Amino acid sequence: MTTTQRPDEPSPPAWSRRPVSLAKAVTAELVQRIVRGDYRSGAALPAEHALCDAFSVSRTVVREAVKVLQEKGLVQIRQGSGTQVLPPTSWNMLDEMVLAATIEEDGTLGVLDDLVVTRRLLESDMANVAARTADRDALDRMRELVDEMDLLVDDPESYHEHDRAFHDTVMRASGNRIARAVVRSLESQVINTSSYMGRTDRSLCEASNRGHRSIFERIAARDAEGAADAMYAHISDAWLVRRGDEGDPDRLAR
Repeated sequence: MTTTQRPDEPSPPAWSRRPVSLAKAVTAELVQRIVRGDYRSGAALPAEHALCDAFSVSRTVVREAVKVLQEKGLVQIRQGSGTQVLPPTSWNMLDEMVLAATIEEDGTLGVLDDLVVTRRLLESDMANVAARTADRDALDRMRELVDEMDLLVDDPESYHEHDRAFHDTVMRASGNRIARAVVRSLESQVINTSSYMGRTDRSLCEASNRGHRSIFERIAARDAEGAADAMYAHISDAWLVRRGDEGDPDRLAR
């Protein structure tokens, strides 16, 4: 049976071939549509049979996908009255699909600004603690990474690998596994996003590593407040350079 698509309905997903995991593929497409506003907050998600037709999948696949949407905070399943799309305040922004779709649809850089502010808050606190708790091995590793990064300013890919290792060494030294997990989760979602990574050239790498060296020196000097301030300034300055003239820089003023 052939179904007719209404003018206001989203187009069927342009899958080049049938996905191995149909439920995951349908979930990803529905996440994108909800975040994009195709299915608006407070409205009902299309009925089960309509989603089956739209994606050419079984009811079992649709039910599994909708259940995952509820776990992500995007919808509320109400027995007997359909499935309601929830507002953005209910979404799980630490979820990989939700965060990726939100960043993709955000032309203001506001979501990335919030991500940077969150990272800055957590890493500044961890730098503070690391200045009081880092052992000799951690300090030696930080010094080694900073020195190596001075030699990698013309190799952005290797430089950024060392950059991430430096920040992770500071976080590990703090002993705060929860904060480290949050930062690593957020970073993993945006590490390949061009709007987050921005420009990469020698001068930016050099400026970035001056920030790393300042953080290391304050931690090595057991200056907890100085280490926190150095981390705060480093993350703020690096993001302002990467984001350029786009967005609203006042969002970073805290």
